[in-house]
Amino acid sequence: MPTFLHRLGSLAYRRPWAFITVWLLILGSILAVAATTDAHITSSMTIDGTPSEQVQEKLQSTLPAATGGQGTLVFAVPAQEQLNAGQRAGAIAEAAEQISVLPLVTDRSSASGPSGPAKPPVDSTQPYQTLVIDGSPVPGIMVSMDGSVAMLKLQFTTPIDELPDGTLDEVVTTAQGAVAGTDVTVLPSDSLDTMHPPIGGHEAIGLGIALIVLLLTLGSLWAAGLPLLTALIGVAIGIGGAFALSTSITLTTATPALALMVGLAVGIDYALFIVNRQRQLIINDQLSAPEATARSMATAGSAVVFAGSTVVIALAGLTVIGVGFLTTMALVAAATVTLAVLIALTLLPALLGLLGERICSDAARQRGRAAHRAPKQPIANRWVTNITARPWVAVTTVVLLLGLAAIPALSMDLGMPTGANDSRENTSRQGYDAITRGFGEGFNAPLLVVAQPVNGSSLDQAALGALTAGLRTTKNVATASLTGVDPGHTLAVFTVIPEQGPTDEQTSQLVTDLRNPNAGLASQTGVSLGVTGLTAINLDITTRLGEALPRYLLIITGLSLLLLLLVFRSVVIPLKATAGFLLSIAATFGISTAVFQWGWLIKLVGLDTGGPLLSFLPIMVTGILYGLAMDYQVFLVSSMREAHILGMTSQRAIIHGFTHASRVVLAAAV
Repeated sequence: MPTFLHRLGSLAYRRPWAFITVWLLILGSILAVAATTDAHITSSMTIDGTPSEQVQEKLQSTLPAATGGQGTLVFAVPAQEQLNAGQRAGAIAEAAEQISVLPLVTDRSSASGPSGPAKPPVDSTQPYQTLVIDGSPVPGIMVSMDGSVAMLKLQFTTPIDELPDGTLDEVVTTAQGAVAGTDVTVLPSDSLDTMHPPIGGHEAIGLGIALIVLLLTLGSLWAAGLPLLTALIGVAIGIGGAFALSTSITLTTATPALALMVGLAVGIDYALFIVNRQRQLIINDQLSAPEATARSMATAGSAVVFAGSTVVIALAGLTVIGVGFLTTMALVAAATVTLAVLIALTLLPALLGLLGERICSDAARQRGRAAHRAPKQPIANRWVTNITARPWVAVTTVVLLLGLAAIPALSMDLGMPTGANDSRENTSRQGYDAITRGFGEGFNAPLLVVAQPVNGSSLDQAALGALTAGLRTTKNVATASLTGVDPGHTLAVFTVIPEQGPTDEQTSQLVTDLRNPNAGLASQTGVSLGVTGLTAINLDITTRLGEALPRYLLIITGLSLLLLLLVFRSVVIPLKATAGFLLSIAATFGISTAVFQWGWLIKLVGLDTGGPLLSFLPIMVTGILYGLAMDYQVFLVSSMREAHILGMTSQRAIIHGFTHASRVVLAAAV
């Protein structure tokens, strides 16, 4: 490997335009295809085979109108005022009427709509009233008992993520236009937010900070610009390729975000490590730029190959879990990392060839000659000397501190995001709070319950009434109503409102109880009950991902242990690296739980309310952290190993390798 990389680096340095042209052609082709492709990004995250997805598939074939996307528009007025009378009530009714005739919106006032046949009488104990205009009720609008909040439940003919661009914006603006001038505020639920790929100007801020760090580390604008340039090219090809393929693969909004984060991180790291090694060889060892480039490719380049391999293994391990959207995320990110390695090994030395001896100024070379006999990096040297002089003190301190930070992870709760987790300035959060205030938190977590007779018989009005009454009296249920029945009366759909919110343990228990065929309402009425809807789907995703995390940790640690055994031909080093990673990930989960769930110092990160951690966050963080942790291990330990191979004693090689590599590792982490 070192010999091959030495020759490759030398060739790229001597013939830079051949390599640069190839990469420019690849970049141009990918961007051209992506620009002419109608990229499809979905916010929907589903897992095939979960109970809720199985019910969705059954509904799609039997009662497809019940499987369309859902959302809520909340109408609120200032405190101590009401909206169920006068001009405000008329404006809300007009909003509902105008929205009902929009394309792809189901008209709930139609008798032939998805509600099916006549419903049982509405229970007088329902925790809401109906909006009435001129003595007639307005279909689809519920008003809180105190008259301060109204709620319009929307049903679309297709899933939210399949709606044409602009559909959701049109719904919201239609409602806002209808109530204009009435002091009524329209608050759309989070499901009605228009989703965009989370890539924007904030990345530019991060790149600006990265440039400053690189300038401080390398001391040269030319040298600092190369890692950023090569990282951006790799990310552009990786994410552009994903967008180009989005018509045939499912991209979630998190996919480009993960690829961008990982691609920029490793792209900058790998180029920084190689450029820093080249400059060290020029400044400290007085090598020419061509020879220093070839040598740095043979040494630092080899470390980059193995470091990149560990990241790819960590990301590719996600595919074993069998979750579709995670598999796509992992493969796109792994492809971006692979590109970062290839670019660092080919395009980077070609760009160094264009710069030639300008990569180091004359002043830097003179300082290198003057300081040739002086200790390099005195702070790092003192630090590692003190650490290695008292190794067990350092080990014990690190284990205790990280172990203490990990304790909150024992209470970590996972869940999918809801309006309750948004900042109070967001309309989705304001709508969530208004629904909770006016109707109860459970109205933010509706469940779709599908009932089918076990013996294949039909459901008559008496059976439907008994099921409705039984659902209303089920533990942890606030209210329930019949939503629709298939033409053959062999399947009925009910909307069930839990007493608690979408991520509450009682709601999760309610879903479990309803699905139990041997207990509760199912056993009493002789029907099988399935539960779906956004709340149930999110609960199933959370459960499946929580179960997958230990398996994922086992897979990536096992595979990477084997790789590190091959790289370093040592048992202790891979075990030490893995132990360090496991301590780091435990502390990461603990600190995240304390801040984002318990709310400790949460205002420092721009939020105001704690809540469950995003259910796929632990798996994503594990992949990212493992890859970077192994990168830094490989950079540091390979530098130590090189010193040892050159004849230094073990202790001296550790100090020498750390002194030379720690600065670039610290810069890469920052």
